[in-house]
Amino acid sequence: MKLSRISIIFFMVIGFAVMSTPVHTAAQGETVYVVPVSATVEKGLFAFLERAVSEAEADNASAIIFDVNTPGGAVDAAGDIGKLFTSTDIHTVAFVNKQALSAGAFISLNADEIYMVPGAVMGSAAVIDQAGNAADKKAQSFWLAAMRSAAQESGRDPIYALAMADENVDLPDYGAGKGELLTLTTEQALEVGYSEGTVTNLENLIDVLGYEDPVIKTVEESFAEKLARFITHPVVVPILMSIGSLGLVLELYSPGFGLPGFMGISSLLLFFYGHLVAGLAGYEAIILFAIGIGLMILEFFVPGGISGIIGFIAIIASFFLASGNIVHMGISLLIALVLSVLVSILMVKVLGKKMKFFRKIILTDSTNTESGYVSNNHRTDLIGLEGTTLTALRPSGTVQVGDERVDVVSEGSFIQKDKKVKIVKTEGSRIVVREISEQ
Repeated sequence: MKLSRISIIFFMVIGFAVMSTPVHTAAQGETVYVVPVSATVEKGLFAFLERAVSEAEADNASAIIFDVNTPGGAVDAAGDIGKLFTSTDIHTVAFVNKQALSAGAFISLNADEIYMVPGAVMGSAAVIDQAGNAADKKAQSFWLAAMRSAAQESGRDPIYALAMADENVDLPDYGAGKGELLTLTTEQALEVGYSEGTVTNLENLIDVLGYEDPVIKTVEESFAEKLARFITHPVVVPILMSIGSLGLVLELYSPGFGLPGFMGISSLLLFFYGHLVAGLAGYEAIILFAIGIGLMILEFFVPGGISGIIGFIAIIASFFLASGNIVHMGISLLIALVLSVLVSILMVKVLGKKMKFFRKIILTDSTNTESGYVSNNHRTDLIGLEGTTLTALRPSGTVQVGDERVDVVSEGSFIQKDKKVKIVKTEGSRIVVREISEQ
């Protein structure tokens, strides 16, 4: 009886241990999605991953393996991707295939499990601005809280996540003393519980996860998504803005509509196309931009300046409406303004005079007197001549001078018809006469 009780207790303990161990039991033929997370993290990547997750959910996939190899990127995009990972009911696995740095580390921490290849690294996740300097305290506080929360949600010790983002956290045993950010190697990540295991490749990972003959579906970026990711890159946006503004400025110096105008409009259309595909801009931004252009054109026909000012404001507002980050957009527009002004001066003042190509697209002719152009005839030859008024001068009218009829004005007083007058001054087309007093 005593042996029987011991046997029952033994098997109960074994059974409880087996049930509490996280073992992946997958039926044969289950669907596993593989989604690459590569290059820079930005809003375009989020749009692609959102589509991939939606496809996996619609297909009732058992797991999504995110093949991570990224140096990091935008904090706001990483935050959106983190929410995407945690909001899906599908089992998510971050496969760190060489590097998950900065925003890549945060993204990986939001997955249900992390596996790394030998020689991979994860960490160095300090938040910096576009100039490469440390962000302000508000942004740093937000990012530290996000890193801590991501680690805690996945049951990991948050101290290591904080050390990745805060150089004041002291972990000298892992190569991150004061003033240094933590970057975990494959072995270190496994040791501190930031990795569930080390695998050699994707096939090895699928075997470790316990899927037997699964249906593997790899989601690739479409050409439109690749283009959108390129266009929405924080470095590319100010370049597009600069080309757009510079092209339109040069078009003002060119007769007709030519290459500069085409380049300018194409750059701005690419900007909106990329942000539209990436899910950052809606059609309302494009409509607002079109209205702004229409008002700017209207300014050429309706004087006053009001329509031009409103059109300019509408165009600027459409850029901010299409952008996912107001600060980045403001910096991009400022860069575009400075570059367009500097390059315009260079091309018009320097290149426009020295290079034949630029002389073709930039109107450099000047209608000045030295070049033989005159706005009107200066009738200085008439000064001192006398004539007779053919009409009353009130104060303008017509005078007969010899065989010529001349339009004149009096010095200010009324002069009746058939009075003798003398031409005393000419100012361009303005000929001034004075009545000759009768003796």
